[in-house]
This record gives sequence, structure tokens and C-alpha cells, in this order.
Amino acid sequence: MERIVIVGAGQSGAQAVASLRAEGFAGMIQMVGDEAYAPYQRPPLSKAYLSGAMERERLFLKPESFYREAHCELMLGVPATRVDRITKRVTLSNGDDLAYDKLLLATGSRVRRCTIPGCELPGVFYLRGIADVDAMRAHFAAGTRLAVVGGGYIGLEVAAVARKLRLEVTVFEALDRVMARAVSNPISEFYERSHRDFGVRFHLNTPVEAFEGEGRLEAIRAGGQRFEVDLALVGIGIVPNMELAREAGLACNDGIVVDQHCACTADASIFAAGDCTQHTSRDGRSIRLECVQNAIDQAKHAALAMVGNPQCYREVPWFWSDQYDLKLQMAGLAWPGDRLVLRGDPKTRKFAVFHLRNGAVVAVEAVNAAPEYLVGRKLIAQGTQVSPERLADTAIPMKNVA
Repeated sequence: MERIVIVGAGQSGAQAVASLRAEGFAGMIQMVGDEAYAPYQRPPLSKAYLSGAMERERLFLKPESFYREAHCELMLGVPATRVDRITKRVTLSNGDDLAYDKLLLATGSRVRRCTIPGCELPGVFYLRGIADVDAMRAHFAAGTRLAVVGGGYIGLEVAAVARKLRLEVTVFEALDRVMARAVSNPISEFYERSHRDFGVRFHLNTPVEAFEGEGRLEAIRAGGQRFEVDLALVGIGIVPNMELAREAGLACNDGIVVDQHCACTADASIFAAGDCTQHTSRDGRSIRLECVQNAIDQAKHAALAMVGNPQCYREVPWFWSDQYDLKLQMAGLAWPGDRLVLRGDPKTRKFAVFHLRNGAVVAVEAVNAAPEYLVGRKLIAQGTQVSPERLADTAIPMKNVA
């Protein structure tokens, strides 16, 4: 009987199990995870789960019965420590060895940690898993002074939840605008203004220099000033978990390098999917994506490749973020130099920014504007050329823009 081992019990791992069985794979499937939990959703952690609006049970991607019925053996809380490509075995932290015919590395990513003085003080938190949220949420009380280190998605989503719970929030960002690595200037400006309207304070161009306190976090030093705080959330990005692959001699470059099928590594028996991979995008760039869409779609492609039906990866990436009553939905990948077209008025809290390259729509950022997002995704997938004037004209319904 053919054996497939999946290292990583996350979004990609769960999808791979479903796709393998849907594609008719009848062999053995074993899934290894370093957390004690079956695969669960991470996006709600910094939003609904942190706020208490979502119970833990609703986080899980599949019920326990799914894995039983799919005949997938779960080995949780037992990290994989080594891949031996010669003997085709995966060694686990408890000393067990798993033999494989095909191996899927869906190892995901982990938070990028601070290395500044005081970073190990109690009261300094990161947010990546259920346990992180549970630990931090215990300190979320009205009037608590929260410092958010990093003005990216996670930092701003936590800031929004904290303000709703009446914490005092200050965001420290090393760059000159929020979400600078992910969104355009108009979106950055809109979200900074919206957070300020909700009482969030910002210190831009202000890297944090140290955490201070006697036995527990008491203050942050940034920009040469000292700010008294009660707790801090550090959100300065994530790094791919590619050590297993690198130590096994597979090509890695800010992620496990995969082929045009977005699944196969240099070893014909080893596949990879999700946050841990580096692949060639639709526009020819080598990239690593950190999003649910990519985790799901790469897992589907990995399953196809594992059953001998590889397909070229041409999916349009999409992302989202919920902050207050604002739903930001994005699709495509922007480049510096793209022409920006604003559709709608940010003052109405419902608008979109389209990115055009050589006359074609290549990305869209939509705030509370589902039609712009949905039609924008189709335009990107089709490579449709649209005049900037038609895109900007809100008198023309989005479905008729092209």
C-alpha cells in the first residue's frame, strides 16, 4: 500500500487530505503536527477569536470524524525533526520513524521574533497560534495600555479588537506608513486615519529599541523616548519553516523552492505547499505567499501531482483583513510603478483602488466594496484591459466596466 506522509497540520495539510481522497488516492495517509490541535483556521485568531466572538471549536477546519472517515492518522504535538531522502523516512521528536512513498511538506511559518533588549520579558506577546491568543487575551481589560509593535495586518487587527474592548492602544511602526509591504498608499492612509478616529495612537518611522521592566514589561523605548505600557503585541512578520527541507538537501530560498506545478521539489518524492514555499507567480516573479488561498490551492495542486496528474499553477492570489466595520479584500499582486485608479470616495468608507499595468488590471484593493473585489478578481484572471476612466466612473456598474 502506498504511503503519503504530510508534515504540517495546518490549512494546506487538511486540504491535501481532502484533495487526495477526492482524487481517488486509496493508500495510507499520516499527518504530523507540532501543535496539539488538529488543523484550524488562523485568520480569526487576531479578530473574532481574540475578541471572544468565536469559540475555539469553530476554529477547526474539519470535525474529528473527517479524519477518521478519510483514514488519515493524526500525530499531533510531535514535531518532525528529520527527513532522510535515501531511506524515505521522517523522524519525529519522540523517536518514531515514518516511512513514506511520497512526502508533503506543509510546514507553514512562524513569527519573526524580536532580538532587542528586554524581548523576553513577561508581557511581550506574539500571535500565531491558539495558545498565543489564550495567553494574551487574559490581559485584555479596559484601560490596559497595549503597545503594538508593527503596523501590519496582525498588528492593526489586534489594535481594532483592543480598542473595541477599551484598551489604550499605541502602534509603533518602523516604516513611514501602515501595512506598507502589503497595500498601496491610499489604503495605508485610509486605515491609519480610521484607526486614529477610533483612538489609536501612532508613532511611524519609529522602530522599537528596547522593552523595559523589572520582572515584567513596564515600558517601551522607541525613537529615543520611553512609553509606559502594560503589554505588547509584536507583529513584525513571519518566516517560513523550511529547516527540514534545507537539512534534507532540498533547494530553499526564503521558502522551499517548488516547480511550475507549485508542488514538486527537486526530489520527485517530496512535495510542498503553503506559507513554506517559494514559487513562480503568474507575472513571472519568484515569491512566497502568506495567505489562505495559496495554502489551499497549492495543497490541491500538490495532491494532483502526487496522484500523477500535475497541473500548472495559475491561481490569482487573494487576501483579506477585518478591522472595525471595514472589510479589506485584495486580489492580485501589485508592482511599484503600477498605475493606481481610485473608484469611489474613501470618505464614504466604501471604495476600491485598482492597479493597472500595460492597460490591464493586475490587482485590486477593495474596502467594503464586494462588487469591485469580485469583478476585479475576474479581470485579473482574464488579463482584461480596462480604461482608467471607466474603472473610476462609479456611474458604471462594476459588472459593466469591462
